[in-house]
Amino acid sequence: MPPAKRRKLSPEVEETPATNGGAEENSRISEHEEESQEAELASGNDNLAPVDLQDESSESKNSSTTSAPSSAADDRLARFAALKSRASASAKSNLAEAKAEATRAAIDPSVLASLSRKSAIASHNLLKADTEEEGGTGAFERKRAWDYTIEESEKWDERVARKKAARNNNAFQDYSAEAAKMYDRQMRDLEKSALKDGGRNRKEYERQKAEILENAARTGGLEIVEMENGELVAIDKDGRFYADQDSAGFVEQKPKRENVDRLVDDLKKAEEARMKKRRDRGRDEDGGDVTYINEKNKQFNNKLARFYDRYTTDIRESFERGTAI
Repeated sequence: MPPAKRRKLSPEVEETPATNGGAEENSRISEHEEESQEAELASGNDNLAPVDLQDESSESKNSSTTSAPSSAADDRLARFAALKSRASASAKSNLAEAKAEATRAAIDPSVLASLSRKSAIASHNLLKADTEEEGGTGAFERKRAWDYTIEESEKWDERVARKKAARNNNAFQDYSAEAAKMYDRQMRDLEKSALKDGGRNRKEYERQKAEILENAARTGGLEIVEMENGELVAIDKDGRFYADQDSAGFVEQKPKRENVDRLVDDLKKAEEARMKKRRDRGRDEDGGDVTYINEKNKQFNNKLARFYDRYTTDIRESFERGTAI
């Protein structure tokens, strides 16, 4: 293999004798060589710099392009996880609500009301027993009365007395008394309906009343009459609103549709109650002799029969046969 040729980087310098002029020339040559080498290195660095910058820019672009898709994918995964958790929570909530609704539907409301009522009665009786055990007889009522005002206590006493009088006045007396009781009951129903509809019927009644009274006072047809019991009643002579037994102004009245419907409903309720009593009375009849005048008297006679029938059966049969002594 032939020997490699050496590259001449600089022209060979002929050897000259070592003189002062030659030394200066050699120093200039060496300086020139150093400058040329530095220039070559600088140019090499300049040629390499754009390549390095291009490599760095391409790497940054690649990193940015790869990071952008990864961040978008992470966002989609996070949203999907949130939607999945929300769907799971809503499914659990719907299942719990469905179970609660099924439980409520399976429970009879009447049974639930009965249980709550029995629980309230039991707690009341337990509290009463504990209070009277500590304070003696009547301690519970005294302690409960501490929470009532005088006005509330008086109203309660009046209510109890009124209910007692109504129970005692339950038997039939005459048709006038029955009509009065029916009238009172209908007025109570009207008051209840007035509370339900916000008092519209009551306001309409007061408006009609004031209008008729104004017309009667304007025309001079209003007069004050004292009744047999001393009550003062305003009566208009035409009998439009306040009327007596001789007034015929009611025939010109045109009631509203709602009032007619309420009257029909009241008549239907009365007929149903009457038929129910008739059915109950027919069911209780046993075909024997009727020895009672009402239900209370029947119960009393049955109680007497349980104790004394074994002694009075022979006497009663003898009276029926006519062979009694």
